[in-house]
Amino acid sequence: MITHSIRRRLVIGSAAMTAMALALAGCGRSEDTPSGGSQATTTVSEGPATGNLTVWAMGTEGENLPKLMQQFQQANPGVKVSVTPIPWDAAHNKFTTAITAQTLPDAAMVGTTWMGEFADLGALDPTPQGFDNEGFYPGALDTTKVGDTQYGVPWYVETRLVYYRKDLAAKAGFSTPPTDWDGLKAMAKAMKEKAGAKYGINLQPGGTGSWQTVMPFAWSAGAEITNDEQTEFTFDTPETQEGLKYYQSFFTEKLAGTDLPPNQTEAQFVSGQVPMFISGPWMAGSVAKLGGDAIKPNIGVFEIPKNKTSTSFVGGSNFVVFKNSKNKDSAWKLVKFLSDPKTQASWFKMSSDLPAVKSAWEDPSIASDPLLPVFGKQLESAKAPPAIVNWEQVATVFDTEVEKMAKSGQSPADTAKAIQTQATSIGTGS
Repeated sequence: MITHSIRRRLVIGSAAMTAMALALAGCGRSEDTPSGGSQATTTVSEGPATGNLTVWAMGTEGENLPKLMQQFQQANPGVKVSVTPIPWDAAHNKFTTAITAQTLPDAAMVGTTWMGEFADLGALDPTPQGFDNEGFYPGALDTTKVGDTQYGVPWYVETRLVYYRKDLAAKAGFSTPPTDWDGLKAMAKAMKEKAGAKYGINLQPGGTGSWQTVMPFAWSAGAEITNDEQTEFTFDTPETQEGLKYYQSFFTEKLAGTDLPPNQTEAQFVSGQVPMFISGPWMAGSVAKLGGDAIKPNIGVFEIPKNKTSTSFVGGSNFVVFKNSKNKDSAWKLVKFLSDPKTQASWFKMSSDLPAVKSAWEDPSIASDPLLPVFGKQLESAKAPPAIVNWEQVATVFDTEVEKMAKSGQSPADTAKAIQTQATSIGTGS
């Protein structure tokens, strides 16, 4: 199946990202980068924003953000905001080139997995005092922290749930969705044996972005990606192996397939060929568009089934201010505006991006939706990889080894060991 980072917010290709990361690794850590737990002691001044601000944003966010900036400029008549939209597949290279040339904008939307790299290069301004960090989803807030220093704030979020066909689940004997690993396995079997599905569930058999589907099972089994200091990887543990073993079992038991054509998740779901899959909130609209009125009432979602915990992946983007900005005070006022619950709810209506601020979910446009509140509940416990410099390289290794496990039968123990060995060779960049 196609993950969020591939479909809707296309991140630069793995090979290009790896090459860029290797090149940047040679740059070393900037002496200006905070190395310990120091949090910014500055505060945003009182009064309106003034002067000129330049902002970069990617994809459809870059196209829609100028509309939101009109509201900010109306509230701050002395400021002018210029937004530059950037294609996702060109963004990483554009940012790193601008960091080297010191031609960055004042503020920007930044992918969560880039935070460690950009902070390591000394590009990001630490978040000032005065932001209500308790108001953000904790997993999303963690993506802004490099070491103990916070850079920027979460702007929008997404997480993954299990989608299922309610009508076929009833035919399979399930009136309510499962809540634990045994229940998910039983439902997948019943979907195949009683509801006529080819496979019970669509799970990505490795390949780009598969870590986003696999790691939730490892996290739910108690695994962690690194130690607390983020200096060593911890992939080769019994907890990671337990998550990998469970994931692989769907393929060995023929409940998930390695032979499904790509980009057909919605069609397979609508036809009933594969009536479950794991994905983010954008897929609800895609399925409804394809299946029409007949499918809409039969789209159900439930949280990642529990082992020790129910832990999904949290993605999205952060909003940061760059250290070289000549108008940092006004730039942080812009970030505060973007973090306001009313602004977050307004942005959701413009873009369908889910708010990173929990109170914004009380807006009727979200609270009354039949599916979105389940995503909000999952976000309470969702996690992201630590903000480390070399994560993109490690993710590529992870995806490759998971593909060997799903398609070639490589054992979970050997898979965890191979990921650990290669990740250790790459290093965290700390």
